[in-house]
Amino acid sequence: MISLKKSIYILFGAAGLMLGACHHTPTKTVEIHRFDKLLFETPVEQLQSKLLSTGNEYSTELLNVHPNNPDFMQLLAGFVQDPTMQEVYRLADSVFGDMKAESEALGRSLAIAEELDPTLRYDKIYTFVSGMFDYDMRVGCNNHELIVSLDQYILPYTQKFNYFNTPLYLVKQSRKDYLVTDCMAAIARQHIEIPQDKDMSMLDYMIAEGKAIYFAQLTVPDAPDSILMRYTDEQMKWMEKNEENVWTYLLQNKVLYDVDFMRFHNLIDDAPKTNAFNESSPRTPYYIGWRIVSMYAKNTGCSIAELFAETDGQKILGQSNYRPK
Repeated sequence: MISLKKSIYILFGAAGLMLGACHHTPTKTVEIHRFDKLLFETPVEQLQSKLLSTGNEYSTELLNVHPNNPDFMQLLAGFVQDPTMQEVYRLADSVFGDMKAESEALGRSLAIAEELDPTLRYDKIYTFVSGMFDYDMRVGCNNHELIVSLDQYILPYTQKFNYFNTPLYLVKQSRKDYLVTDCMAAIARQHIEIPQDKDMSMLDYMIAEGKAIYFAQLTVPDAPDSILMRYTDEQMKWMEKNEENVWTYLLQNKVLYDVDFMRFHNLIDDAPKTNAFNESSPRTPYYIGWRIVSMYAKNTGCSIAELFAETDGQKILGQSNYRPK
């Protein structure tokens, strides 16, 4: 669920950033705090003292560490000594290494985010391995910190022991290629306002997720559309070819304004395909939501703060002048 946070100040409008990006590429230094490395590379008998001595570095609600709690430490010791988790950590460390590339890429994207809206300032990023599959929580955040579950991004390498028993279609979407755009989309979801005076319609879900994808597009300008959508290349081609068919289906079946989540959730859930179409891409309405939001931002020149604060999905649709390709 998208949480309620409102951006207050405006520095650059989205249109201004897109025009200026050709001439100015901001960046910032981002340090990634490897909580996973600390846990798995510290001898278990030294773990408590290590956590106590580095308390300031890892004191965040996102990690919720309690080194003075004996029960917590007992659970933590069992976790880091588990052979499967040790293998998962080794895989994550081999895939990501020193994370220099991710740190530099996030530095560029987070700097752009700050230029869009100075309140979107994220200076701390933590990594860990979770030991459980939680696709929706691969990246978590609060107002100024991010946490990344690295084991959600190495699933193609864990099939020999079927980690998480993950369906193949999700394995394909669980590679490190998606990490930076996922981080930026997570920041957007933290700050996007959602309607409070009514049940959310399909259109509301489409617009909210469209804002998150649009923000990721602005802040990771070199990301392919397939990465922004978490699609394979084939799924992206299908979506681009069938955009009009999907839009027509939503209108003809009166799904767009439906507020019964059980009637339309299969259209936006992660799945091998969208059930309404044969051999289709998943989450097809979200692609259209992204197109609507992009056209609305272009037509109105709204800032990111204004875009995130606008909860009237019908207004955004109307002022977008959206037409499928």
